[in-house]
Amino acid sequence: MGKKLEQGRFMAAHGQEKTVFIIGMRINKLWAIHKWLPVFMAMGPMLRELYTHKELGFLSTETFFGWRMVTLVQYWESKDQLYSYAKGQQHMKAWKDFYQKAAKSEAVGIFHETYTIAPGTYETVYNKMPAFGLSKAIGVQPVGKKMDTAADRLKAQ
Repeated sequence: MGKKLEQGRFMAAHGQEKTVFIIGMRINKLWAIHKWLPVFMAMGPMLRELYTHKELGFLSTETFFGWRMVTLVQYWESKDQLYSYAKGQQHMKAWKDFYQKAAKSEAVGIFHETYTIAPGTYETVYNKMPAFGLSKAIGVQPVGKKMDTAADRLKAQ
């Protein structure tokens, strides 16, 4: 893996409101590569732009591959910055290409979900992991003695 393991139990830093954005695609017709491959390939340029321009509000992403599915869990400073990016040139080009080339086909499906998380509405725990997910996006802190359970961690915020 190559990533530095955080020793012991840790959690994502408390006290920060952030936006979690889940986006993905499902390949419905494997043989229709000409329909789903452009959708898959559109994410790379957008991620490069997001990692290059931190002022857009993007914090980090985790990518998951499954049978017929690709899912990205993204972490953003705010929903307003996410919405602003959605109206930007790079995303609008990908969106337009999707609607012109694949939206009428059943070959590929797309989805997204957006959540705002506020202090007291989330808890996390990681053990002998590299910084991952929300902790990679906003920072880590050790699990203290009074934060041993999920309920304790929620109350502590």
